[in-house]
Amino acid sequence: MLQSSDSRAHSDSEKWHKYSGTSILPMWIADTEFLASPAINDALQARIEHGVFGYGNQQQARFIDGIIRHCETHYGWHVDADWIIPLTGCVPGLNFSRAIARLRGKNRAVIVEPVYPHLRKNPALLPDYTNAGSPCILESGRWTPDFDALEANIDDETGLLLLCHPHNPIGRTYTDAELGRYHDIAQKYDLLVCSDEIHCDIILNGTRHRPFASLDDDARDRTITLMSMGKTYNIAGLSCAFTIIPNAALRQEFRRVSVGMTGDVNVLGMTAGIAALEHGEKWRQEMIAYLRENARLAEQRVNATGKLHMTPVEATFLAWIDARGLGVDNPQRYFEEHGVGMNDGADFGAPGFVRLNFGCPREMLEEALRRIEKAVAAAS
Repeated sequence: MLQSSDSRAHSDSEKWHKYSGTSILPMWIADTEFLASPAINDALQARIEHGVFGYGNQQQARFIDGIIRHCETHYGWHVDADWIIPLTGCVPGLNFSRAIARLRGKNRAVIVEPVYPHLRKNPALLPDYTNAGSPCILESGRWTPDFDALEANIDDETGLLLLCHPHNPIGRTYTDAELGRYHDIAQKYDLLVCSDEIHCDIILNGTRHRPFASLDDDARDRTITLMSMGKTYNIAGLSCAFTIIPNAALRQEFRRVSVGMTGDVNVLGMTAGIAALEHGEKWRQEMIAYLRENARLAEQRVNATGKLHMTPVEATFLAWIDARGLGVDNPQRYFEEHGVGMNDGADFGAPGFVRLNFGCPREMLEEALRRIEKAVAAAS
């Protein structure tokens, strides 16, 4: 049964620490308030009782087997064991992809904005690397990539397409047609694709996730796929992720640029990842049902204000709210002043928007929505 933490205010939570000593509700950073599934807790307790936490690799084969089964079961995607490289997180994978493109003589990536900030930021080790952002446009109540603008941003220096799939913060699952359009562009300009699919197991609209690399043989051979159980099972702090790279030459490039730049997944992270893959499905389904109702409630209440607008959330536990109609200079700061801490849309490439994390108990969400409603009334 899905359970929530009583309070993280006095724990080591980054999310709660930001507003320590205030009454501001932390609804920003993308982790949830849900306790990890009992299967994960039990596995961690058993491993802790072992008492020795030295270097370990005996669990890796089991971890990889779990990934293979998961991809086959949930995405209909056959993955070979040697395609998989465990990682400590998806963000290093983004940066290793940039490094590969740079070593190929390309200094530029294209992205669709607004997007998760780490797709917009470059590491200090690549000071001459740039990202070219193209916008999403609102069509029939859905945020949709402007593919013409994306293609227009590509030049001779462009070597990488950074794809957020599902898309954070707009909460979109991409259709096969949209993925096909991304692929057509990548193929036309011979772009490496790094597909960040960290939220792929938090689909709220009932569709099935389609990994970009599973589109066809060409997509498979040019794609670095990044996945993790961290967001889905609220175990991001245990630093357990993986990349799937079917192309042997590309996989060798990835290993070469990443050697010594990140450590192995720690033994507790690996333990938690295995437990999630093997025993977490019932818990995941309960969480999705709960999040679906939270998303519905947030959309209804936000849009009822008349000054804010939120599109339906198809995936993730993040609501993307257009606050430009509020008439304030900095909506994120304004809502903080009224007791709700959300992400500033400017960090995603869209000033005037805010991102609300609704991965929390319904009572907490309802209180946040009450405060948002009061803030909107005060601005009128």
